[in-house]
Amino acid sequence: MSEYVVAIDQGTTGTTVLVFDSRGSLRGRGYQEFTQHYPRPGWVEHDPEEIWTVTRSTVRRALSAARVAPKQVRAIGITNQRETTLIWDRKSGRPLHRAIVWQDRRTAPRCEELRAQGLEAEIRQRTGLVLDPYFSATKMEWLLHRLRPAQRSRVAVGTIDSWLVWKLSGGNAHVTDFTNASRTMLFHARERRWDSFLLDLFGVPEETLPQVVPSSGVVATTTKSSFGAEVPIAGIAGDQQAALFGQACVQPGMVKNTYGTGCFLLMHTGSEPVVSSRGLLTTLACDASGQPAYALEGSIFIAGAAIQWLRDGLGLLRKAGESEAIARQVDSTLGVYFVPALVGLGAPYWDPAARGALVGLTRGTTKAHVVRAALEALAYQTRDVVDTMVADSGKELKILRVDGGAAANNFLMQFQADVLAVPVDRPVLVETTAQGAAFLAGLGVGLWKPSQLEKLRRRDRVFRPRMRAEQRELLYQGWRRAVAAVRSLGS
Repeated sequence: MSEYVVAIDQGTTGTTVLVFDSRGSLRGRGYQEFTQHYPRPGWVEHDPEEIWTVTRSTVRRALSAARVAPKQVRAIGITNQRETTLIWDRKSGRPLHRAIVWQDRRTAPRCEELRAQGLEAEIRQRTGLVLDPYFSATKMEWLLHRLRPAQRSRVAVGTIDSWLVWKLSGGNAHVTDFTNASRTMLFHARERRWDSFLLDLFGVPEETLPQVVPSSGVVATTTKSSFGAEVPIAGIAGDQQAALFGQACVQPGMVKNTYGTGCFLLMHTGSEPVVSSRGLLTTLACDASGQPAYALEGSIFIAGAAIQWLRDGLGLLRKAGESEAIARQVDSTLGVYFVPALVGLGAPYWDPAARGALVGLTRGTTKAHVVRAALEALAYQTRDVVDTMVADSGKELKILRVDGGAAANNFLMQFQADVLAVPVDRPVLVETTAQGAAFLAGLGVGLWKPSQLEKLRRRDRVFRPRMRAEQRELLYQGWRRAVAAVRSLGS
């Protein structure tokens, strides 16, 4: 009997494929990057056909590493870079334009136009999102407006998950899940449907959009030519919601933080949406059975990128991995704070004018103090978002689950626990995005039960807070003053 699950994690710079067995153990891995296109300043594009080609070859590589044949695969799960938008011809299956990536800012003037018309609050009320070119709606509008009217009746529009399902199923399914739909800025968050007002506003015909389905459950079947066997596609989720599920954060109040180039924090809020009054996003997530639920999301723009900047911009590090050892050379920062507002500040401030700064420098400041301050900044920014989540949701944080590259830094994880005054829980497998897609697919075909999620997620280490409350609050208030100083510089 087939007892393997394949998880396809289609990211911004490359595709990762993991193969899991029925015990949730990793058996094989594949990874391949693809081309980033920058046709104009502020524009970022991907070639949909290259993404498909890379995905197929990475699947083959992962299956080979696992010594698993396609016919042995019980289910496939897909997770993807969210918001990235593409358009293709339903009849030929050919893309009509490169995919417009979530980072792309070409539709910023359109967002300003809508803001000037007083529509920002209406869009926020319906979708739970801020009016920003980051989301898919203005990208879809831009793509559709460049078609001849006769073309519009035969196109499909969607996000990366819907493109991959289309290709894997041989064009037999045009679907997306609730989590991806909730990032388009066309989806009514509370009513969980495409919003006719927003479809009219952005000129997106509903018939061009994918059918919205639960994140767990069989939605299509691969063809032999696309995968090598007919296998159910049984799990779909946007990358951050997949990571939340992979961390088994399926109960209200549970929070995960992914430490990557930036940080993405999600708090599961249960069956009802929580509308933030403090700069967080309301988004769809999954309950323990993979069915729709809600989350609050906070995005930190610069996290691991701050360490990269110390390495590449200032030459303080040869490798990012040196940061922990250097930070441990000193007992404190001696009052130095690094506010990494290198591209403005994200949640909960949403201040694009803020500029980065090192605050509190003296003649006694050394490289080690600066490196330590940069790591501590990741923890302080996380507390900014966590405090906001707690205030908005009314739910107390009891433990923070972590993943991503910087989660391997023991100094940072301990300081994070100290600053939050809660334990920080790191899993063995930090690739929780792909793991979440696998969990959803396994649930979707009955390989696993919801009650098994916690056991399938294997714990590596728990960092428990050690810092005295007085010291913690003294340090954090210093951070708040540093942020205030940086924001005043940008005004």
